[in-house]
Amino acid sequence: MDRVQAMQVFLRVVESGSFIRAAETLSLPASSVTGIIKRLEKHLQTRLLNRSTRKLSLTPEGEQYFHRCRAILDLIDDTESSLHGSAERPQGRVRVDMPGGIAHALILPQLAQFQAKFPDIYLMIGINDRQVDLIQDGVDCVIRTGRLHDSTLIARHLGELRWITCAAPVYLNQQGIPKNLEDLQRHSAVHYFANTTRRTGELNFVEAGEKVAVQVAGTVAVNETGLYIKLGLAGGGLMQLAEILVVDHLHSGDLVEVLADMRPEPVPVSLIYPHHRFLSPAMRAFADWAAGLFTKVG
Repeated sequence: MDRVQAMQVFLRVVESGSFIRAAETLSLPASSVTGIIKRLEKHLQTRLLNRSTRKLSLTPEGEQYFHRCRAILDLIDDTESSLHGSAERPQGRVRVDMPGGIAHALILPQLAQFQAKFPDIYLMIGINDRQVDLIQDGVDCVIRTGRLHDSTLIARHLGELRWITCAAPVYLNQQGIPKNLEDLQRHSAVHYFANTTRRTGELNFVEAGEKVAVQVAGTVAVNETGLYIKLGLAGGGLMQLAEILVVDHLHSGDLVEVLADMRPEPVPVSLIYPHHRFLSPAMRAFADWAAGLFTKVG
């Protein structure tokens, strides 16, 4: 029995809470994952997991073994990461999740460059605007925007995104161009909401060095960046989002920036990974490459 592999499989089963989910993230048949855990328990002569039809839970011995396995595997990863050859030609699988806007506007257009530079890295890109659970979803790292509050995660700063307020000419021709924040009372906006909050309709500005939030009326709210932009292009109202997401529409005139002298503060972008994981050479290569992309647009 390959004990290192057995430890890796055991950790992934515990972290994902499911044999099937662990098998998917490890690209192994579910029967193989089940067999590895059974052989591991037989080798250790102790039960590690309590199994039920609804969920898995650790036995006291399993919990002790889990923490020690995690420390051992982290040490192995850190040792391998320090080898010069590994750093020179990183390889392996990296699962990264990111917002759809960043993926389509920044990452995917330059992906061929990454693949040419790092041909031995198998990159798995998950695209959604919700915050994923890195452990439960089997994700190595995520790209997130905004201020971070989860102290159980490690964050690497990638860069910042400039945010603007804009609208389609058809909307501005009907409603007029706002010249100041007071003008926003007669305007409407396309609202955006996150899955973690129901707050919508608030646009942020910096006026005379002070941050100001203004509630702007609207009739529709969405939680997906692509749809948000489509509604704005159709004349649905004012939008506020990262400039990089609509730079082509601004150049073509399909969107027009307003209140440019009151732009909101730039939004930080970070690469997040669990505190118990070291950055593997492959993850570090992706992080360095992504940081370079944000530097160019910052």
